[in-house]
Amino acid sequence: MWMHNGNIGGWKYIKRNLAVGLREKWFGSVGGNTDSEWAFAVFLDTLDGMGYDPDSASLNQSGFGHSVLRKALLGTIERINTLIAEIPDTEHKESDEDLERRSLLNLAVTDGHTVVCTRYVSSMTDEAASLYWSSGTSWQEDKSIKGRYRMERRDKGADIVLVASEPLTFERDDWVIVPTNSTLTIHKQAVMIHPIIDRYYNPNPSYTRSTGFAVSKGLDTTEAKERGE
Repeated sequence: MWMHNGNIGGWKYIKRNLAVGLREKWFGSVGGNTDSEWAFAVFLDTLDGMGYDPDSASLNQSGFGHSVLRKALLGTIERINTLIAEIPDTEHKESDEDLERRSLLNLAVTDGHTVVCTRYVSSMTDEAASLYWSSGTSWQEDKSIKGRYRMERRDKGADIVLVASEPLTFERDDWVIVPTNSTLTIHKQAVMIHPIIDRYYNPNPSYTRSTGFAVSKGLDTTEAKERGE
């Protein structure tokens, strides 16, 4: 299962080279024209190139493992970034002088055993679209308010882990923010957060990024919510 929330920068300029770089099997698997579909094909091709067959029957028993899925997802982002960086300045028309090269790549993939998500923007100065997670022992409807749910915690265990672009309940303390340019991995109900260390990585936890880009794409950011924007 695959999910993409966001956009790929310079899409119309990289689509052809992205497609050409795929193995025939994954090129032929794409049935549409959206950047999300082609990004999934890049992920499958990356996994294949690492020596793991996405169609392997043995996946039903064990999956790929969280390290493999995370590495393939990071490889997908790297391939997309490389293609965008290779767009010649002379290729786009004068009307596209302000060609948007930044990508918002909130991705999620699962092999049925592990879930790996990213909260990512290809920028040193911008904030990624928001992403949260919550865990507990059960997800229950509030008996006093129909249609309202909350995460219950009867012990320290985590039988349920939810990931969402925005908190699904009014109990904000139940939700943990995934930092910009990070991966979130769920494996056997354990949650792991890893920074994505590439050219857009900033190790300073107090570094302030702009919310404008994600908001301009119709996506919320954690920081915009906190500032009331």
